[in-house]
Amino acid sequence: MSESDTFVSSQNETAIVQTVFPSMVNHYGTLFGGIALQWMDHAAWVCSTRHARKTMVTIASDKIVFKKPVPLGNMVELRARVVKTGNTSLTVEVKMFAENPLTGDRNLATQGEFVMVAVGEDGKPVQISSKS
Repeated sequence: MSESDTFVSSQNETAIVQTVFPSMVNHYGTLFGGIALQWMDHAAWVCSTRHARKTMVTIASDKIVFKKPVPLGNMVELRARVVKTGNTSLTVEVKMFAENPLTGDRNLATQGEFVMVAVGEDGKPVQISSKS
């Protein structure tokens, strides 16, 4: 089994679970913000790719809010969902929940939006299918 598992409830939503290990924390013993953003971007990519069935890249992140620190040893669930679809891009909302594996206490730790664009082999934007 890998460090992360991905579950899908629909083509518009994705959930990914990670664990915070010692190499991922700062001197306060909490998850580095950059790692949180990496995980969130990955969840947005999985969600957007499943939704559009195109090659997707991140063109922007917005409204990233770090609400609570995530301590070493916590499980992190990233929930991503498509909230807006345009001609060549879509917006994915990502919420990151921290969970103490021993007590079950769970909190919204970080949230934000990622704008993803569909690109062709030439790297230029391509139309997202109307069925999306």
